[in-house]
Order: sequence, then structure tokens, then C-alpha cells
Amino acid sequence: MAAPGFLLVAWDRVRGNKGARTAGVDGQTAASIQVMHGVEEFLDWLRCSLKGRSFQPLPVRERMIPKTGRKLRRLGIPTVADRVVQASLKLVLEPIFEADFLPCSYGFRPKRRAHDAVAEVRYLATRPRCYEWVVEGDIKACFDEIDHAALLGRVRSRIGDKRVLGLIKAFLKAGILTEDRLLEETTAGTPQGGILSPLLANVALTVLDEFIAQSPGGPASSSVERARRLRQGRPNFRLVRYADDWCLLVKGTRADAEAFRDQIAEVLATTMGLRLSEDKTLVTHIEKGLDFLGWRIQRHRKRGTSRRYVYVYPAKKAVQAAKRKIKMLCRQVGPNQSLDDLLRRVNSMLRGWCGYFKPGVSSVVFCYLSHYTWQRVWRWLRRKHRKATITELRRLYCGGGWCRQARTGSCFTPRR
Repeated sequence: MAAPGFLLVAWDRVRGNKGARTAGVDGQTAASIQVMHGVEEFLDWLRCSLKGRSFQPLPVRERMIPKTGRKLRRLGIPTVADRVVQASLKLVLEPIFEADFLPCSYGFRPKRRAHDAVAEVRYLATRPRCYEWVVEGDIKACFDEIDHAALLGRVRSRIGDKRVLGLIKAFLKAGILTEDRLLEETTAGTPQGGILSPLLANVALTVLDEFIAQSPGGPASSSVERARRLRQGRPNFRLVRYADDWCLLVKGTRADAEAFRDQIAEVLATTMGLRLSEDKTLVTHIEKGLDFLGWRIQRHRKRGTSRRYVYVYPAKKAVQAAKRKIKMLCRQVGPNQSLDDLLRRVNSMLRGWCGYFKPGVSSVVFCYLSHYTWQRVWRWLRRKHRKATITELRRLYCGGGWCRQARTGSCFTPRR
């Protein structure tokens, strides 16, 4: 693990990460280390400390970020040295655990993405599968409440190197430096924000995957057995999980879905010390629809026909979040700046959002968002030119029409 090749690859990944400019408790970033010490000298020191078993992770720096519902989510930002070591550990551990992960898991795994999980839910809900009852699962503070002893026990069953196990335990027990500059011990959980945390969370949540896979009527059951269970009035079920967000699709009754929800809550509590959120863990029918990974999955009647299909389109929460982001960008860019500066920032946000929701039935939502964006941009122009009339603004920016004319540096052309 401490070979220079692993550390160099890990350094490249850390430097190319979006959080490379964020400093840990030591105040150093990847750029500052490269300037002050040099990459080779830094990696040599790191390799020697790992081989000499003198490396000790520092506490992660707490950073609270807003989430939906006016709540805050805790992120733990490790130091650059800790990130490089975690990336090296991930290079070693990921292929080992990837061989054990089940197909129902999609989050933070190579060559898998959120679209695959959503497509699997839609596939299972359509005919002839017809898994109609859905348990929308939400694990409360998953990354903060994972039991360390249970997690290390699952890691120890596959990893025999005591040095690797010691490093993993050291990262779990490193502690958190809060925003008030107070040091807190970490007796449970894996800090959300670390490179190794998603892999460890997947290892912990395999208890849920294995419970569903080993139960009669699950994915391991043959088609003959599933048909026999349905004739006998017993349910079949399938699990789709993306990190700590999961859906259990049940072909049976609502009572069957509620029974599975209670069983899953017991399994997670007894094995990993995790709890299901009572407010967010819902039992719904596919006719009423569910929200999963930003998508709305619901069965509708196709317009002009009597047939019903399962459609996938952006959820209302995702649209509202995009609108808030556009509104915030229009406020952040001052009237003294050019329109191209505003459109450049809006374009960057819209490309990412539309790229994620492009595979679904999203044309109506895209048109609505385009109209909303143009309205916000038009209000920004009115603030920039308070004394100009609408006719003058149309002549100045739209060539006399209602559409923004393309200029150098801008590529978004909103339409009315």
C-alpha cells in the first residue's frame, strides 16, 4: 500500500478532486504543499511514515452545509496527507470488496451511477414485473451513526493485514474539530467528506443487501419459486440501493411492504446501529409515485390512450432547488457586471442540471425552467438599466425581439 506508485496515483486523484483547494485542520492545500515542499518530498515523507508505522491521522475539520428543510449536514474535511492515504487505501480495498458487493447496490461504485438505479426501479415497476408497492427507505444520519465495532468486523473478515486494519481504525477514531474549535471524539460513524467514507458505508450497508438477497422471495429466488409464492399469497421483493437511499419494491400487498419495513429497521439497528427515519421512510404505491435520487417515478395513463406506463421525470424538489440556485446566481452577480458574466455562471449550472435529468421525460420541465431563467435574467437587466424602457432593452440585448442574441462568451439563449 505504501509503494510510491500507489501514493502517486492517490496524489493525482486528490489534486484533481473538487475539494483540493479546501484545507484541513493543518491549513494546507494540495497547491500549498506542491509549492512549499514539492510533491516528491511530500510523498517520500508520507511513505516513510507509513512504513515506519508512525503515521497518525489528524482530526477532520467540521463544516456545516445547508440541506433541504432548513437543516444542516456535517462534512468532515481531512488534511491533504490523510486524503492521500485514504485514496491509497481505497485503491487497495475497493477491488476486494467490489467482488462481494451485490448487484442491487449502485452508489459510489465503479461503472455504476444514479441513472442505473432509477432505471432499475422503473424496470421492476413496469409490466410484466409489476412490483407495485414501494418502501422508500431513508437511513437517519447514516454516515454519523455506523457502529465502529460492527464495521471493523466486516472489514476484518476480508482484510487480514493488521497495518491496513490499524489505519482504517485510526481514521474512524481521528476525531472532529468543530467550527467552534472544539475537539470531539468519534465513537461512531465515518466522516462524510472523506475519500474512504463512501466505501466503508457501502461495506456497512451490505448487511441490508444480504438480508434481502437471502430471504425467500428475493432476487435469488427462481421464477418458478416466485410464481409459486404469488399463488400462495406470499410476496416477492427486490431491493435497489444507492448509498443510504434505497427502495424496496414489493409484489404483494401494503401489509407485506410494511412488514418488510419493520424487518429492515430491526436488521439495521441490531447489526450496524442504524435507524430508519420515521418521517422519510414511506410505503407508497407506484400509482401515487415516489421520489428517488431527484427523480419522480410514477405510473400514469398515456395521453390519448387507455394504457398506463411508468414515467420518470424530475421531482418537484429538484426543480425548486434549481430555481433557488438560478435566483441566487442572479443576486450574486451585481448590476455593475456584464450580462455575459451572469449567463456564463447560469449556463454552467444549467448544463450540469439538465445533463443529469436528460434521460427522463423532462422536456416540459426544461421548457418551464428555460422560461423561469429568462424571467430572472430579464429582471436582472431591469435592475442593471433602471432608466431604460423595455423597447430599449429589447433593442440592446435581443435585436428588437424577445430572445437573447448570442455573443462571445455566452451560450444560453433563453426563450420566452
